[in-house]
Amino acid sequence: MRFKYLFRVQAPQAAVADFHSRSASMGAITPPPLIVRVHAAPERLSDGDTMDFTLWAGPIPLRWTAAIEDVSPDGFVDRQMRGPFASWAHRHRFVRVDEQTTDVVDEVEAELKRHPFWWPVGALMWAGMPLLFAYRGWKTKRILAAGGQEPAIGRETDTG
Repeated sequence: MRFKYLFRVQAPQAAVADFHSRSASMGAITPPPLIVRVHAAPERLSDGDTMDFTLWAGPIPLRWTAAIEDVSPDGFVDRQMRGPFASWAHRHRFVRVDEQTTDVVDEVEAELKRHPFWWPVGALMWAGMPLLFAYRGWKTKRILAAGGQEPAIGRETDTG
């Protein structure tokens, strides 16, 4: 299975790459009702690092370990080492449009586990990918428009 999502951010490529290199960014751009709890990860992700986390999908805890690979200013790959899919590789690409504009391209290749519990869980997760990535795009734009920090409560940011 393959999924691709593209969105444009009004931020320099270096700022977009910096934001995505922070392990805390994952939780910041995960939509409710999903909850991410990071168990172990460096503050900044680089080649060879791993990130161990639980993604709570309602009452279901999905324990996940991802290896970080191919890190460059243009992006990186997170590859599932342990988790709900038989395989999962998520390539994050940051494409410079101009000095203040970057296209973020998310490409995911995955395979469902052949298991009576994990197959339907993975299929439901896969069905939700368009909404998940639409939220991630919106939230990334909002955070980067606020200088890479969460906007203050009550403050609206127009990110176009």
